[in-house]
Amino acid sequence: MADPHHDPDTTESRRDLAAQVAKPMRQFLATESGSAGLLLLAAVAALIWSNSPVSDSYSSFWGTSLSVNIGDLSIAHDLRYWIDEALMAMFFFVIGMEVRREMAMGELTDRKRVLIAVLGGIGGMIFPALIYLAINSGSGHEHGWGMVIATDTAFVLGALAIVGPKFPTQLRVFLLTLAIVDDIVAITVIGLFYSESLDHTALAICVAALFLIWLYPRIGVWRSGIYFATVGVAVIAAMESGFHATLAGMIAGLLVAAYPPQPKKVEKAASRVRAFRQSPLPEVARSANLSVQQALSPNERFQTVLHPFTSYVVVPLFALANAGVDLGGGVLGDALGSTLTWGVVAGLVLGKTLGITTGVVAAIKTRIGELPPGIGKGQTVGGAALSGIGFTVSLLIARLAFDDQQTQDHAVVGIFLASIIAVTLAWVIFKLAAIFRGEVSAGLPRKLSLPFDPERDHFLGAADAPFVLVEYGDYECPFCGRATGMVRELRERMGDQLLYVYRHLALVDVHPHAELAAEAAEAAGRQEKFWEMHIELYDHQGDLDIEDLIGYAAKLDLDVDRFVEDVQAGRLARRVQEDAASGDASGAHGTPTFFVNGIRHTGAYDAVSLAEELRSAPPIPAT
Repeated sequence: MADPHHDPDTTESRRDLAAQVAKPMRQFLATESGSAGLLLLAAVAALIWSNSPVSDSYSSFWGTSLSVNIGDLSIAHDLRYWIDEALMAMFFFVIGMEVRREMAMGELTDRKRVLIAVLGGIGGMIFPALIYLAINSGSGHEHGWGMVIATDTAFVLGALAIVGPKFPTQLRVFLLTLAIVDDIVAITVIGLFYSESLDHTALAICVAALFLIWLYPRIGVWRSGIYFATVGVAVIAAMESGFHATLAGMIAGLLVAAYPPQPKKVEKAASRVRAFRQSPLPEVARSANLSVQQALSPNERFQTVLHPFTSYVVVPLFALANAGVDLGGGVLGDALGSTLTWGVVAGLVLGKTLGITTGVVAAIKTRIGELPPGIGKGQTVGGAALSGIGFTVSLLIARLAFDDQQTQDHAVVGIFLASIIAVTLAWVIFKLAAIFRGEVSAGLPRKLSLPFDPERDHFLGAADAPFVLVEYGDYECPFCGRATGMVRELRERMGDQLLYVYRHLALVDVHPHAELAAEAAEAAGRQEKFWEMHIELYDHQGDLDIEDLIGYAAKLDLDVDRFVEDVQAGRLARRVQEDAASGDASGAHGTPTFFVNGIRHTGAYDAVSLAEELRSAPPIPAT
């Protein structure tokens, strides 16, 4: 029996997370948040080790030389350098791939949401740098300004789960977008301002390797081993060139192709898998495995393999190697009296809070950007304050900016203090936003904003049926096309108990013919043949030009002249846009999206799953 007190808008669960963002983003967020605990544990372990009776072993261990010898070629560095350069380059390779994926088919495809993150990110770097430089003017520590411009994604997402609003998913996505802007600029700063003198031969090898990564998708190279070997060459060459390896890793990640699964390749993979089921032979298995790999972009395949490793192993290992500070012998007292320490604290805490907030407000006021739905203004300020956790990149730049151990220690103390103060300040702001502004949640809506209206909606079944399934679809979306078979099966299973409603959500940025096709369906609806045209459009998803639509109208014996006039005059565009607006207000950002008795469905949408959810869903409240 359904719990009458259960509110799907405020209950935090894995299912709620699934309702907010696409699966690749969910996996990225979950991995980053999960690694925060290990990162904190590694940082604490580093502090304990560096202040223990065997504290001398901390520096000596990470200073141990490790060499790689290939013939006459020998590359020798200490352990900390290998971690800070090679392993962290792998971490930023993953970050670069996530940026590329989001730009190609994720959160960064929405121009207004990108611009608000860019302006917020720029403000969140300029203000901290200026504050740091103002406090440290004439101190000799000015070179460390890069420490205060970055945000630690893992720590921020982990802390948000503890001190943030009850349902913070949209705020998570926004902060991740801000962190992406930070990472790009911070790693660029490292490459430009903290690199040593350049070895031009090694640099040329690095550039050539990066060029090959760009070239591979254009010449049909998709195997993981070739990509990874080339990235390895780029990183090692960058290490030897003096051009910082983390920037090479980020650039390599940005060059790895990202694109949605291609329907033809997906169908080919499915047929090969069916062939293996019928003939389970090694050569058939190999063919099926290759087809499945080719159906996905290299970007998504590599992220699946590397992201858990970099988040759960590389970043904690980096913290263990870099967060240790021997606080004995008056180091802590000296740090608390140092302008360097307080410049870091003020830059990260005040600078991030004021800078990000200023950038976001400027974007909103000038109407060039907008916050994702579900985020309150108070929560935005709280997220800005939380972004003062600079930890990982801040530690990295501290080691690069200063050679003196005492100066490094003061910077590390400042980074620790800033992280603690940032979390505390964010917690206070989130509490105040909840009390005075009612901002207790920061998630996408899950309730259907526009209830079923038999006078307006296109539907199949009895208007008073106990179970209502609303679909937001796109006539050019191949997954919507496949869902039509599921709907038929579901109606056969549930009979008169099911009411099915179809609404338009034309994704014009990826499906250029979808909006015109939706208007054609509405034009047919004016002549009482909406569902007949609906079937024609899904049966011919690859042929949706105006000439094709006119042909379908003639085939259905419509008044073609009236049909053409309705479509070309654009008089039905408003209806299509109203559907899209209601879908957006209900949290439907992709197609197909289903609502079960007024609540957005997540997970599989096969007939069995939807039938089970329909029968277990709470009834629609009477209006």
